[in-house]
Amino acid sequence: MTSLFTPYSMAGTPLANRIVMAPMTRSRNPDCIANALTAQYYAQRASAGLIVTEGTPVTPSGQGYVGVPGIWSQAQVAGWKLVTDAVHAAGGRIFAQLWHVGRMSHSSLQPDGGAPLSASAVPVADSPYSQCFINLPDGSAGRAAPTPPRALETAEVEQLVQAFADAAANAIAAGFDGVEIHAANGYLFEQFLNPNVNQRSDRYGGSRENRARFTLEVVDAAIARIGADKVGIRLAPNGFVFDMRPYEDNEATYLYLAGELSARNIAYLHLSDNGTADGQPHAIDEALLAKFRAAFGPTLILAGKMTGERAQRLVDAGLIDLAGFGQPFISNPDLVRRLREGLALTEPDRDTYYGGDAHGYTDYPLADGSPA
Repeated sequence: MTSLFTPYSMAGTPLANRIVMAPMTRSRNPDCIANALTAQYYAQRASAGLIVTEGTPVTPSGQGYVGVPGIWSQAQVAGWKLVTDAVHAAGGRIFAQLWHVGRMSHSSLQPDGGAPLSASAVPVADSPYSQCFINLPDGSAGRAAPTPPRALETAEVEQLVQAFADAAANAIAAGFDGVEIHAANGYLFEQFLNPNVNQRSDRYGGSRENRARFTLEVVDAAIARIGADKVGIRLAPNGFVFDMRPYEDNEATYLYLAGELSARNIAYLHLSDNGTADGQPHAIDEALLAKFRAAFGPTLILAGKMTGERAQRLVDAGLIDLAGFGQPFISNPDLVRRLREGLALTEPDRDTYYGGDAHGYTDYPLADGSPA
């Protein structure tokens, strides 16, 4: 049996344990620049073997939430350098999650108030489960229905590939140990993968291979800039959030991607098990997980609905290498210790998940009651 709490080498990056802090949007950066408070938040949680940051947009058009730190400018690189320095000083490792929300945005967040960008001009169906996070007319931040998107021109898709490569290089300049390409949760990459949204007739639409082309081109461009050992990716094969309806070859599409990614020998594949369709869960069961394990040779991470017991069982079974925890890390900065010693977990305050200040962000105490 392999303990969750023993060191692990991930494509040459040494991790203190097999526990990953999964990416979570917190919307604490109204100027889109990571700051000292961001650095404190992540450093408090640096006992995780690996931290994956909140999604950080690679271009202004990639934003779907107010207050998220981007990574397209030098000011943003400098802001993230505060974070990576703090995490490394605390003994941690940290990857930046590179993000573009695609159609899950609002014109108020887009350059010049334009339409959001997507694979095709297919709007998001009106639903309380499919909303972005904007500055409302009264000045407060809140949820709103996405603005109908426009389809990216072929040349614009190629430009976005380079934007992701530039963002990967910016992340390394900011001191990150690597990057995770956010290709999950109904955002831009899924909008290309899913034929219910992708109605293109160019080389990025139609067949399974064409629908996966954008994802693989971004991976290849990032590898060319920073090396395969510093590139990870997040996929949600049973996600179906934000009006991403199931389709016939869904499983085959993701297993095709897993095989292609394995051949590129990237650092890791991170599967998200947080999928819902109109609020109903669609779990990644162990049978599907075994298929991904067979298709993908390097490090495999699973996050979502994770407990210490489930994580240990899946590692023992050889189905995953690392276990990702999201919401428990919000309210338990010392989650690794609590899991290792069987200590009680503090429940997070959902009202403080998005926006605000230090409250509900950096003020959760350690297990002994002392400040983090």
